[in-house]
Amino acid sequence: MNRRLSPGMVALAALLIALTTVFTLLVRVPIPATQGYVNLSDVAITFTGLIFGPWVGLAAGGIGAALADLLGGYAQFAPLSLVAHGLEGLAIGWLGRGRKAPAAMILAWLVGAVVMIAGYLIGEGLFLTGWPAAIAEVPSNALQAIVGAIVGIPLVFAVRQAYPPIDRLGQRRTWTE
Repeated sequence: MNRRLSPGMVALAALLIALTTVFTLLVRVPIPATQGYVNLSDVAITFTGLIFGPWVGLAAGGIGAALADLLGGYAQFAPLSLVAHGLEGLAIGWLGRGRKAPAAMILAWLVGAVVMIAGYLIGEGLFLTGWPAAIAEVPSNALQAIVGAIVGIPLVFAVRQAYPPIDRLGQRRTWTE
């Protein structure tokens, strides 16, 4: 497989960054204790990581969630979202790309969810809200991650069934005989 970045993959990553931003802004449930919010970003991040791999998952998760924070009035969370959701997408993509078995996808999602939850806990505890509020937000972040799996993993199966070449999108075409 050619590991160089193709123009198609750059365009695809840009679209998936936009998709993650829209999913993040689409439904926002405020959390008064932390001035944060629960959203659907993890649906897009789970789907992106499982289908397109770690680097697109990193870009779409991190940049998409950070852009949503900037656009939605939560700029103080943007750097943390960049890191926490970016690493979530990276982990899901690294462990789950191309996997067909539900158990493998769930394991990849679980690792990504733990990374995201830990990232927000540590980042908020140290830099944003303090430890009590950061700890209070863990269940909300876990719920957000669970919704990401409940919707994102079946979405992978549905899209693969409807459009089997999805796993090859953005890759350079090679000639084989």
